[in-house]
Amino acid sequence: MPMLPWLTEPIMFHGDRDRGECMMTEEQCAWKWRWWTDWYSADLVFSLPTVAFFMVAIGIFIIAYVLSAILPTSWKRSRGWRRLLSGTRFLSYTSFHVRGWSTPSIGICLLGAVGLVYFLAMTLGPKPYYWPNTKELSYGNSPPIATRSGYMALACMPFLYVLGTKANFISLVTGISHEKLNVFHNWVAWAMFVLALVHTFPFIIYHEWKGDIVENWEADGMWVTGVIALIAQAWLTFMSIRSIRDRYYEFFKSTHIFFAVVFFIFFFLHCDYILTTWDYFVATGVLYALSWLYSLSRTAFQYGFRHRASLSLDAEQNLSITIETDAEWKPGQHVFLRFLTCGVHALTAHPFTICSSPERTSADDRRKMIFHVKPRGGLTSRLAKLAEKQPNARVAVLLDGPYGGLPVRWGEGFDRTLVIGGGAGAGTTLPLIESYLQKELQGKKDEQFTAIVASRDPAFHSWFVRALEDLAARYSISEAVPGLTVLIHQTNDTAIAVDASSVSNTEDAEKKVHTDTTPEDGAAPSVADIFGVHLKKGRPDLPALARTPLQEKDVTVGLVVCGPSSMVRDVSLVASEAQRGILNGSAAATEVWFHKESFS
Repeated sequence: MPMLPWLTEPIMFHGDRDRGECMMTEEQCAWKWRWWTDWYSADLVFSLPTVAFFMVAIGIFIIAYVLSAILPTSWKRSRGWRRLLSGTRFLSYTSFHVRGWSTPSIGICLLGAVGLVYFLAMTLGPKPYYWPNTKELSYGNSPPIATRSGYMALACMPFLYVLGTKANFISLVTGISHEKLNVFHNWVAWAMFVLALVHTFPFIIYHEWKGDIVENWEADGMWVTGVIALIAQAWLTFMSIRSIRDRYYEFFKSTHIFFAVVFFIFFFLHCDYILTTWDYFVATGVLYALSWLYSLSRTAFQYGFRHRASLSLDAEQNLSITIETDAEWKPGQHVFLRFLTCGVHALTAHPFTICSSPERTSADDRRKMIFHVKPRGGLTSRLAKLAEKQPNARVAVLLDGPYGGLPVRWGEGFDRTLVIGGGAGAGTTLPLIESYLQKELQGKKDEQFTAIVASRDPAFHSWFVRALEDLAARYSISEAVPGLTVLIHQTNDTAIAVDASSVSNTEDAEKKVHTDTTPEDGAAPSVADIFGVHLKKGRPDLPALARTPLQEKDVTVGLVVCGPSSMVRDVSLVASEAQRGILNGSAAATEVWFHKESFS
């Protein structure tokens, strides 16, 4: 009775390590069975160290995460700790910029360089690359360089799949959200793909020399399954190149899981239970399934299937999505939404950053999860058209999350806080402004909070001011909030019609950043008075604005930016410079913390 296609019978879970009888000389046999070249222990020599390499890297971040949580406050305020912290932040905030393209931070690049050295050393270090076979003498049919690269590629697989999931154990033990791990997901994918190529071509070269390449192709499924897996892997890897992925995002997202499944199945068949190869598939399957089941169970049991999203166009380039829910979240977090009435888009969930606070207006009210989205193509364009055709349309939606959010350090507060949002990222400043309002209502003084938002949309300032009005009404605020300033920058050339009772319009954005406005006696305070709102024309000078709070002596400064990569780059350079100043003792501020969310 035939078994599964392309698998050697009888099927077992682990392959045999029995070398059999060596027909060569004793010296030749000993040379063949050395530590680096023994085919029958290659999984132990190359796969396990690769797993250990990844685990050590994860362990470093675990230690940093635990220390930041358990160290007493007195230690964290010490000069030595802050210098150590500034050193690590310098590595985390500093990157290189070439013609509009930015590298990951120096710290991430250093970690990637260590990985590159490891894989190069393990691949190219041991010799020989090929067996010195002749027509009469054969050490084996698997070139040593192909063997070791294959086992290292196999060991990458569990980490590759885990790094691509939303709820994963790496995020759990390191405190690093899944979206921050995407860079490592991408790099591990490239490492695995290159190793797969190094595994493949030596076999082609060897069997071409031997003259039996066609015979091997037709003999069993080892070659067929390997080629199919490699094609699927190539598709996944090249489609993940940022420029390609961003241009064809909807197509990329809808096909990514399909090709990942194809790759997994045919790679499984290709390995054919050789030695301990199937252990890595079990590990991958279990870890991925746990992540998937966790997300699915949250959607099904925590949120259910009865949520409805209300759609409205606040402006031509701003779509508001409102969901009433009992869910809880924190500022800066995002959820994945699956709209069930959007045709093929119902097959995938899309991430949206929450632009509202989880606070209830009363004990009986449900929380309002609000999203401000700039319609582009695909799903958001379809939702915008639906909102235009049917104002306040309600559509069925499934929730998965929340994920991400601001690190623990944000919750501890800063003496000076600067929050910057640009384009579609402007809405993310609203829950952060709201969190500052809550602190003020609780009596926490001596802090200053500045929010800077910028957009090309002519109607942007209108809906943003309305959002601030809603905040004032929700908290029954009738007087100016101490220490709060909001700067709204209109960056297009369109003339702006401004209601003087709503905002303060200043002509010179460069000379005047903070302007006090005082309402007339007996007049109700406007949004400008309550939030310190100023409407400005032109792009904000972000480096100058970001450096302003850094010049105050003995203060802690928090910088948050969500916007295009150019905006993130400007602020990250300032944050990086500040760390150097703290390290060499020339900085006025005692601590500068930076958090970024970038998009294109």
